[in-house]
Amino acid sequence: MTVTRSELETDYSLSRTSVAAFAEQGFVKLKRVLTPETIAAYEAEISGKVIELNTQHLPLEERDTYGKAFLQVMNLWQDSEQVLEFVSSPRLARIAAQLLGVPSVRLYHDQALYKESGGGVTPWHADQYYWPFATDRCVTVWIPLQETPMEMGPLAFAAGSHRFEHGRDLQISDESERVLQEALADQNFPQISEPYELGEVSYHLGWTFHHAAANNTDVPRRVMTIIYVDASMEITPPANTYQEADLTTWMPGNRPGDKISSPLNPILY
Repeated sequence: MTVTRSELETDYSLSRTSVAAFAEQGFVKLKRVLTPETIAAYEAEISGKVIELNTQHLPLEERDTYGKAFLQVMNLWQDSEQVLEFVSSPRLARIAAQLLGVPSVRLYHDQALYKESGGGVTPWHADQYYWPFATDRCVTVWIPLQETPMEMGPLAFAAGSHRFEHGRDLQISDESERVLQEALADQNFPQISEPYELGEVSYHLGWTFHHAAANNTDVPRRVMTIIYVDASMEITPPANTYQEADLTTWMPGNRPGDKISSPLNPILY
């Protein structure tokens, strides 16, 4: 584990081209951020915690669209020293700070997103609908824990849609899939849908619209995500019940008007 831990602590050489692409498109895919050895060293623990902590036990056919999209388990770092080591990676956090153009980033929370074999589409949505933040300086790193071919349902993005305000009031649902698919096509936002190599990751802004196709393979699509925010992010009054829940759950003790500073939101870079 010493070698892989060292990789998580060393700097990744982020090009100016990648920073510019992120600013223009609202997302960027980066190759060889992690080696296969590092991913293998943490995958078993992450997957084990997903199995242990998962609360979704209905058969796929009895779930709604959101329930079919993936198994979602949050803040695994609180239940595992090994996952904490992964989530706290200065390498991954530094990339987030560089892309956001801020000197320092905090952890918002992590979440594992496991799309089961036969799991359905992840509808079009923007993550920041759920987050009570004053600015758009928040970003998610999407880390597949296996090679992710098209038939497994890799994340796809509407390039440049972080500047598109229509549909920001939609929670992830059949409606968001229908409305946003049409609206994004009408605005001619290119849809970037590509496989992920092992060790390739993507970073996307909170307001970048994205979705994923179904998993048509016989194995789960295993993904770990980490959400970073500007270390000086101010909390806004919640705009919906989901933001109210997020404020209570992921920023305990903080209130609207505060800068995010709860014990669950340590500075990672």
